[in-house]
Amino acid sequence: MNATDYTSGFLLGLSLILAIGSQNAFVLKQGIKREHIFFICLFCAISDALLISAGVAGFGAVTARYPHAVDIARLAGALFLLVYGLQSLYASVKKSHAMTVEGQVVTNLKKSLLLCFGLTWLNPHVYLDTLVLVGMVSTGATSKILFAAGAVSASFFFFFTIGYGARLLRPLFANPKAWNLLDGLVGILMLYLAWHLYSG
Repeated sequence: MNATDYTSGFLLGLSLILAIGSQNAFVLKQGIKREHIFFICLFCAISDALLISAGVAGFGAVTARYPHAVDIARLAGALFLLVYGLQSLYASVKKSHAMTVEGQVVTNLKKSLLLCFGLTWLNPHVYLDTLVLVGMVSTGATSKILFAAGAVSASFFFFFTIGYGARLLRPLFANPKAWNLLDGLVGILMLYLAWHLYSG
């Protein structure tokens, strides 16, 4: 059992999901308003789990047939992580974000889940991150099951943490500098994973 694969999967999953996006902002707002937090977090985490599993399993099937695809996937994955990391670092010094509760006022569970569905499954970046990027990076893992488990765990950990901890974070994320710091940390993690993937 290779704990490094689990840790790599967890760090990659956490890094990808930490990036500021409409889905995360919605979960934070629902958490701040304390509306349907459990179901929203569960929906997001299960959606990620399905996409991550499909990405890892799909790439496994492709590489079994085309062994050279592993090397190509590693280089492509490292390049993507490098670009993603540099973008996050750029955002940390150039962009200004602030978390507000105004807008997206949803009180009905069905409407909340439908909106969450749209923010999750209709976002092309979700497929790029899970099916493509996680699938590519998983080719370097000794145990793809542990790698996928790590990435899935990161989703459950992240969504339930921000969902239930959002009220405590409200004063913090009203300050744009908090988002800048978060972007910076994401960028550093992405660059580390890019180097690890390229050198491994």
